[in-house]
Amino acid sequence: MPWLKLLHIIALVIWCGSLIYLPALVTQSMRARVDAGFAQGSPQMPRFFYNSIATPAALLAIFSGTLLFLWYGVLGGWLVLKLMAVMGMVAAHGGLGWWILRLEAGLFKGVKRGCIASGLLASGCIVSVLFLVLAKPMEWS
Repeated sequence: MPWLKLLHIIALVIWCGSLIYLPALVTQSMRARVDAGFAQGSPQMPRFFYNSIATPAALLAIFSGTLLFLWYGVLGGWLVLKLMAVMGMVAAHGGLGWWILRLEAGLFKGVKRGCIASGLLASGCIVSVLFLVLAKPMEWS
C-alpha cells in the first residue's frame, strides 16, 4: 500500500497549501472588488480554487487517510489527537468557503478578519498534525 500513502501525502500537501493560500486569495479578491466600484463582478478565482483544487484535495486526503487507518488498523492516543487537528482543518476549510460566499454576496464586513482567523486555525492544525505524525514513533497510547 505504499501508493496509498503517497496519494495521501500528495493530497495533504495540496490541501494544506490551499488552506494557507486561500485566506490571502480571498482577501486580495475582496480588495480588488471594493476598488472596482460600479464595474465589479463576482470574483471567480477564490470559488474556482476552493471548488476545483482545495475541496477535492481535502476529500482525497480524508478518504485515503481513512483507508490507511482501516488497512493498517492503527490505534493510539496520537491518532485521536491527530483526528481532532484534522477536524480543525476541516472547520477552517468550511469557514473559508463561508467567507467566499459572503464575498460573492457583497457582504465585506468581517471577511478579512474571518479569513485571518481561518488561516491561523488551519496553520495551527497543520503544525499539530505534523508534530503528531512525526512524534508517533514514541508510541503514545
